[in-house]
Amino acid sequence: MAIKITVGSQEGAQEAPPVEAPETPTQTKQSLKIRRTLDGTLVVQDHEDIDIAINPQKNKITALAKDEMGDHIYAAQSRLFDFLAKKGVIDVASVQGGNIYSTLEATILSSPDENIDPFQVATFSVGKFIEEERPYYRRDKKYEDALQDDLLEPKDEDSTELGDVPHEKKKGAIDRYPGSNAAYGMVGGYRG
Repeated sequence: MAIKITVGSQEGAQEAPPVEAPETPTQTKQSLKIRRTLDGTLVVQDHEDIDIAINPQKNKITALAKDEMGDHIYAAQSRLFDFLAKKGVIDVASVQGGNIYSTLEATILSSPDENIDPFQVATFSVGKFIEEERPYYRRDKKYEDALQDDLLEPKDEDSTELGDVPHEKKKGAIDRYPGSNAAYGMVGGYRG
């Protein structure tokens, strides 16, 4: 397939040489922290909240919680499978809870093209998902570190030395003896 481009006006038109589409797709590389199990399943461990298992024999992707449980784990799993569904890697109708507590799994779609390996596409797509998620987790880590620094090493204007805070007779907003204040209502029963 050749593309013809004309530059300039019709009278002084110059024809650019035709551009041919590349015969073979270019290869890309990703760096992921992966371990392989005895049955050949790849477990991607780069995500902060979940481990992602890609099983070529069962043709499935499973998202497992790492250390803790909670709504944020399900949200990360849901984002993963939404991403993979939009990229056309998994069957959307196959997303379901796994047989392990707090897991989700989905079936990897097969390709009619024999040159496309669905297992490689799934692994590459999981890497792209993790690449998209990294900035959010870096921001959260940076926020937590800043909060911890503020608590453990406060600035001079945010702290006082022990004993520098003067004592007052009454501190706080809550009365020690509620009911002694007339604003709280009547003491001693109904007055009608």
